[in-house]
Amino acid sequence: MRRWVVVFAVVTLQVVVYNAANAAAQRPQPFPRPQTPARPAPAAPPAVTAPAAPVPQAAAADAPTDPDAAPTEASLGFPLYPNSQFITSYDAGKGQRYYLFGSSASFPELVKYYQAFFKTKGTLVFEQPPTQMFEVGRFREDLMAFPTGVTIKDYTWGGSAGYLNPKRDGKPERFPSIIQIVPALPGAPR
Repeated sequence: MRRWVVVFAVVTLQVVVYNAANAAAQRPQPFPRPQTPARPAPAAPPAVTAPAAPVPQAAAADAPTDPDAAPTEASLGFPLYPNSQFITSYDAGKGQRYYLFGSSASFPELVKYYQAFFKTKGTLVFEQPPTQMFEVGRFREDLMAFPTGVTIKDYTWGGSAGYLNPKRDGKPERFPSIIQIVPALPGAPR
């Protein structure tokens, strides 16, 4: 009987120590977290790489300080499709944000617009629903959560009415396509 008490005490002590160590560890945060300020990126040695397309460098001073504020083409470093509407931005992690824009243009129109800007076909990452990516520069997993670039998704696929406009009484009521833009981090290799 005494032996079982000792074994029980040792096992209980191990469980308590294990739980205390795990409680002290940092818990992973849910992804994505809307409306949280971006964290500064860790400093990295400069790398000499050429951009895949001529993209204006976004200045840190141009970046919107309010996550709910609509970013400009200068702060994003990419052109915005005419009449696209800013929906929201999300903290992507590692000091990055991504920005969502709704467009009343069709998926093929948006793809052609960004193909002309980037002078590349981009990559069709999903056929159903159609999703096209235009990545710019080199993705560094140690510095970035998302690759820099533009992603377009068709929200009318499969008979869907489109992405619901989150603004009360917003026009249009639904967006056929969504544009996601991930700007380059200031000082990140391109």
